[in-house]
Amino acid sequence: MKAMVLAEPGRALRLERRAKPKPGPGQVLVKISACGVCRTDLHIVDGELTAPKLPLVPGHEIVGRIEAAGEGVVRFRSGDRIGIPWLGRTCGQCRYCVSGCENLCDAPAFTGYHIDGGYAEYAVAEADFCFPVPDPYSDIEAAPLLCAGLIGYRSLQMAGDAENLGIYGFGAAAHIIAQVAGHQGRSVFAFTRPGDEKAQAFARHLGCTWAGGSDETPPVELDAAIIFAPVGALVPAALATVRKGGIVVLGGIHMSDIPVMPYRLLWGERVVRSVANLTRRDAEEFLALAGQTPIRTEVEPFALSAANEALTRLRSGELTGAAVLVPGDRWRQGWRT
Repeated sequence: MKAMVLAEPGRALRLERRAKPKPGPGQVLVKISACGVCRTDLHIVDGELTAPKLPLVPGHEIVGRIEAAGEGVVRFRSGDRIGIPWLGRTCGQCRYCVSGCENLCDAPAFTGYHIDGGYAEYAVAEADFCFPVPDPYSDIEAAPLLCAGLIGYRSLQMAGDAENLGIYGFGAAAHIIAQVAGHQGRSVFAFTRPGDEKAQAFARHLGCTWAGGSDETPPVELDAAIIFAPVGALVPAALATVRKGGIVVLGGIHMSDIPVMPYRLLWGERVVRSVANLTRRDAEEFLALAGQTPIRTEVEPFALSAANEALTRLRSGELTGAAVLVPGDRWRQGWRT
């Protein structure tokens, strides 16, 4: 099979030919039809998330069909369309796993970080950590749901019942969760890079009540804000927009340092909390919701061999929505089927 491989953080991925992997007990072999390009991939490639498996095939927003199953797999059959997310394996025994907080497992393994991921034509995954993909979506349209959607959903849950919700960084996760929040009857206020009129227009197109730069003040006081951009300076900015008792949710796995800020921004029982990974329950709930909610994922397909270009576009902030890698020639024609 072909795969895009990270040999050393800070260097470009290289296209390699590898032996097709074989599923072990409890695992499935998946022929990949699409893999989203996530900002977490960028943090791994750039060396901001340390100690990845090397060499590594990145990618954890994987959609494909089961080609073979290992011993003991009963959840799926050959030909089933499934999604493979970031959480690839947990120990099942630590205090977090046994208390329903497997996202905080002491000994986890993450797809595209500790386990070879989806920047390839095939991948092997633990069947118990894979999920059926909702029917309304094509393979490419479904790929961003597997992380941007899942982490966004967990972030939205942590924002509580906020009626006026701010979202900082209007990329892949934000454009999905803004639609979910709007469907729930919330008013969404989108914050983009200052002067990014294209992103602001996109946010308004998706139903946001207001869109402006991250240096602007929204027209109303917010009940909660979610920060998807990996910029620590946005934490005090977001705190300044939320009411007393409001919540600021940090939805990324990596963020630059939070600057020194006056205590008055936090005072008034405002809460700052992070989101760490996801649970299988998150995946089950969100994918069921996605199958019933009119969510439109904005995607831009790239050939598998163009993974470095997709990462560069993401790094520079040029993408609207989500980049998705497509093996073979399907990215050129017929990719919506």
